[in-house]
Amino acid sequence: MKLLNRIGIGLCLTAACVLVAPKAKADNSDLKTTFTFTQPIEVPGVGQHLLPAGTYVFKLLDSPIDRHIVQIFNQDETKLLTTLLTVTNHRPHASGKSILTFSERPAGEPEALKAWFYSGQHYGEQFVYERPRAIELAKETNEAVLSTPTVMEAAPVEVLKTAPLEAVNPNGETVDTAVVVAAPAPVATPEPEQVASLPKTASYLPLIGLLGLLSLSGVFVVSVVLKRSA
Repeated sequence: MKLLNRIGIGLCLTAACVLVAPKAKADNSDLKTTFTFTQPIEVPGVGQHLLPAGTYVFKLLDSPIDRHIVQIFNQDETKLLTTLLTVTNHRPHASGKSILTFSERPAGEPEALKAWFYSGQHYGEQFVYERPRAIELAKETNEAVLSTPTVMEAAPVEVLKTAPLEAVNPNGETVDTAVVVAAPAPVATPEPEQVASLPKTASYLPLIGLLGLLSLSGVFVVSVVLKRSA
C-alpha cells in the first residue's frame, strides 16, 4: 500500500506539471516556463527547501559550457525565490511540452525536483543538490544524485558557475557524473555516395586499324613520289 501511495503521489505531481502549457516562445533564450504544482516540492538548497503548492516561473539564466543556472520566480515574477545549479542532461525523445521530473520519496514526503526538459528539446537541466542532501536523496531513491560541496544558498552566480561537481551513489560514495547525466546521442553521419565505375565497353581495335590505314597510305604516297623522281 505504501508503494502504491508513493507511485500515486509521483504520478499526480508529474501530471500536474506536464499539463501546464508553458508560456515560452521558440526564440526565448531564457526558456521561460510557467509550472503549477498541486503539492509542495523540494528544490536544492540548505536542508529541505520547499516550494508550496502554487504557480512558479522557471528561467534559464546562463549557459556556460556544461552547466547552467536556473532561477525560480513567483507567479508574477516580482520575487526571485531561488537560484539553482544544473547540468545539461539528454533524453532520447523530445516532448511537445515542457516537463519536470522528480525523485520518488517515501510516502508523505514531498517529491524532490530532478530535471527540467524544455518543450521540443532533447536536452534539459539536471538539478544539483548540496552534498549532504544529495547523499540522503541517493539513499532514499536508490539512485545516484548530482551534488556539489559548495553551499548554494544565497551563493553568487559566479560562485555557482565554478562550483565543483560530482555525483554520489546510494552508498554515499563519489561517482562520475556520467552515472547521472546521459551523453547526447551520436549523430549519424551519412556514408559517402559510392560512384560506380562505368564498364569499359570501348576497344582499341578501331584506333589500331586507323593507324594501320594511315601507315599504308604513307607508304603508297612515298612509293609514288619515288617513281616519279626516278
